[in-house]
Amino acid sequence: MLRRGSQALRRFSTGRVYFKNKLKLALIGQSLFGQEVYSHLRKEGHRVVGVFTVPDKDGKADPLALAAEKDGTPVFKLPKWRVKGKTIKEVAEAYRSVGAELNVLPFCTQFIPMDIIDSPKHGSIIYHPSILPRHRGASAINWTLIMGDKKAGFSVFWADDGLDTGPILLQRSCDVEPNDTVDALYNRFLFPEGIKAMVEAVQLIADGKAPRIPQPEEGATYEGIQKKENAEISWDQSAEVLHNWIRGHDKVPGAWTEINGQMVTFYGSTLLNSSVPPGEPLEIKGAKKPGLVTKNGLVLFGNDGKALMVRNLQFEDGKMIPASQYFSTGETSVVELTAEEVKVAETIKVIWAGILSNVPIIEDSTDFFKSGASSMDVARLVEEIRQKCGGLQLQNEDVYMATKFEDFIQKVVRKLRGEDQEVELVVDYISKEVNEMMVKMPYQCFINGQFTDADDGKTYDTINPTDGSTICKVSYASLADVDKAVAAAKDAFENGEWGRMNARERGRLMYRLADLLEENQEELATIEALDSGAVYTLALKTHIGMSVQTFRYFAGWCDKIQGSTIPINQARPNRNLTFTKKEPLGVCAIIIPWNYPLMMLAWKSAACLAAGNTLVLKPAQVTPLTALKFAELSVKAGFPKGVINIIPGSGGIAGQRLSEHPDIRKLGFTGSTPIGKQIMKSCAVSNLKKVSLELGGKSPLIIFNDCELDKAVRMGMGAVFFNKGENCIAAGRLFVEESIHDEFVTRVVEEIKKMKIGDPLDRSTDHGPQNHKAHLEKLLQYCETGVKEGATLVYGGRQVQRPGFFMEPTVFTDVEDYMYLAKEESFGPIMVISKFQNGDIDGVLQRANSTEYGLASGVFTRDINKAMYVSEKLEAGTVFINTYNKTDVAAPFGGVKQSGFGKDLGEEALNEYLKTKTVTLEY
Repeated sequence: MLRRGSQALRRFSTGRVYFKNKLKLALIGQSLFGQEVYSHLRKEGHRVVGVFTVPDKDGKADPLALAAEKDGTPVFKLPKWRVKGKTIKEVAEAYRSVGAELNVLPFCTQFIPMDIIDSPKHGSIIYHPSILPRHRGASAINWTLIMGDKKAGFSVFWADDGLDTGPILLQRSCDVEPNDTVDALYNRFLFPEGIKAMVEAVQLIADGKAPRIPQPEEGATYEGIQKKENAEISWDQSAEVLHNWIRGHDKVPGAWTEINGQMVTFYGSTLLNSSVPPGEPLEIKGAKKPGLVTKNGLVLFGNDGKALMVRNLQFEDGKMIPASQYFSTGETSVVELTAEEVKVAETIKVIWAGILSNVPIIEDSTDFFKSGASSMDVARLVEEIRQKCGGLQLQNEDVYMATKFEDFIQKVVRKLRGEDQEVELVVDYISKEVNEMMVKMPYQCFINGQFTDADDGKTYDTINPTDGSTICKVSYASLADVDKAVAAAKDAFENGEWGRMNARERGRLMYRLADLLEENQEELATIEALDSGAVYTLALKTHIGMSVQTFRYFAGWCDKIQGSTIPINQARPNRNLTFTKKEPLGVCAIIIPWNYPLMMLAWKSAACLAAGNTLVLKPAQVTPLTALKFAELSVKAGFPKGVINIIPGSGGIAGQRLSEHPDIRKLGFTGSTPIGKQIMKSCAVSNLKKVSLELGGKSPLIIFNDCELDKAVRMGMGAVFFNKGENCIAAGRLFVEESIHDEFVTRVVEEIKKMKIGDPLDRSTDHGPQNHKAHLEKLLQYCETGVKEGATLVYGGRQVQRPGFFMEPTVFTDVEDYMYLAKEESFGPIMVISKFQNGDIDGVLQRANSTEYGLASGVFTRDINKAMYVSEKLEAGTVFINTYNKTDVAAPFGGVKQSGFGKDLGEEALNEYLKTKTVTLEY
């Protein structure tokens, strides 16, 4: 009956080791949890003098036994501890021989006699996965979910002669999320935090500081082990109660109902907060309303009219299928294996044999679970196949749905062949032979992983500003399209793979997307040049290059988003722990401008996705094409459907609907100040959604007479004419000190005359067309206003006489503070120069700050003290010193005053797409 886990007890006594406040422990129990507690206690210096566990099952030792045997710790594998109510003598003798000072029971399914419990100096402590006195007894985690508890947790208590009634040593709790499962709770909190707590409890005992808090009887509950016959679903209840019943029984014993005379067990329940998708009705015995078999799963209805969805169904014969395939007719045909696939099957057979060591031969009919495998073995199987079969990535559900070896191999082969993948992305391109390449441009709305026409079929023309020709017709998103996109994003966040994905995997997808952007940078830069007029070389370096850098930067942040612990006043005699968690907001809307179509997309969406949100993005109506190409690449990168949605169209329809939509939790906008104000108002009135705004600017650039003039001229021109002046941080007004003013103007004009204006795809072009016709007309009117008010037009101010929307680089001087040119942003290639008196630092600062805008600013001087003084006094989100336009993905970017609020780029940008949750617990 009594058997030692190894042939002889190995003792290592090369010398004595003395530990301060460390104990001799007996570990009684089993499981991976027991193994981890054992390992952590030994790391902390406690001496485990004996492990008392269960006998091998089907030739396989328990994980706790395996770890202890490996370390040379005495292991006793006991079928039972007592007979007819009395402790078995040889068991008691074996136990007492180890001389334990404390019994630690991390997880134990056996009944341990009280003489053993009370034998050590310090008695015994037990881990229980509930907040006692609630849910005493077995299946405590299941009952936490079944009863709809809002808090879950565990207790470490002192064993007594009652059933989970002993005094509390310590407790920990966590929130129960709406769609938590038993596995999710266990893996997220009960397992990792339980290990830490058991180690902490032992140390408290060793230090003589362990409390014994009597359990109150008020609120005490006791529930037994749920059996299959008791797990039938009672349908006349709310959707939330049904959901709790199903998830509380997942995976054992499984909540079931009768469908077409057969017991069917439900797995993978989630509450359905979005609209009910279309599906085929399914009659369910006892349910007042038929279920709906949809493409995502089986929708079920509570008596309150609300709905839930289950992902998988299991039949009486043990076969499990996706609920969406319930009405699929006929059996899947058996595929013939190629020679290479036979090798993979043989490798997998070896892996099965290693896990199912008790099975002599793995046959086609061998059932993984009926042969003794557990959920822990599922994880091992998936990982071993990934390592030994060329990175083949299976999901745990693949094992549950094909438990027999023959069926499992068929599933693997279909996955290898790509036959079980979702429908391949279909893209209806507009193709053009241009820039020595074939450019393929999607032109439809991108919603829920598919390109599709607008709901009402409407389109509009997107124009090439180089010659005014139509590039293609683009779908014009309707209100219905916006609603579909938001619903897809919400479903992806709440029910899809994205919401369950770990942060590191999210980062991997973003790195892959950055790689694809880089691999396709020439095509993307060409599309940017065609659609926005950006000079190709600039588009390649900045528009596309910085987009790649942005996605790589935020990909690295995915698994580094973390909260903090906060010391607070203790509620004596109890103690408190307060910490914060950073969580994604949900569905985010992003509305971007036309000056940097892809780069503005990247600046906002990369931070949004890194934080774990899903998004609906509306590109500028006049420049939609790189955003739609980005959508295509996101699918190739592996982003799940619904995570990214792109809806081209007008701001008045699509943009306004996004700002008003009740399911959107955050809106990020870059554009004009008047539109930003309207968006902010709509966001507030609708549902107080979080907002970040990057709006207009009139950025001052102050050039002192002690500057390096050549550099000031060169960078001053870049500050105005970079990207044709269509630059949010462009220097809207230059203040040049009187003594160098005339020379500065002369040199600028000389350099402008050297600039080549022409086709943006020509590598020698310096200055391309303005983005669209209406903008060109606005710039010409801006210049006319300046002349009428008395400013001096030194150069330019006219449209270039050639096809397209080209404007001459323009210079105005003698601009007074009251003039329109001094107050309003041009957003074009117009340099506005004002003179200031020599040495009048405070005077020029007052003039520079005399604007409602505050996006960027700059100063050129050799005097570092002057530079720092000016930078401190300038009212702007960014100050450039002896440089300009120097942005970086790691440096936060955003304005003050009526230039908006919130940041793009850098760590601060993540906070725009996260919410902070404060958690305080008492122990």
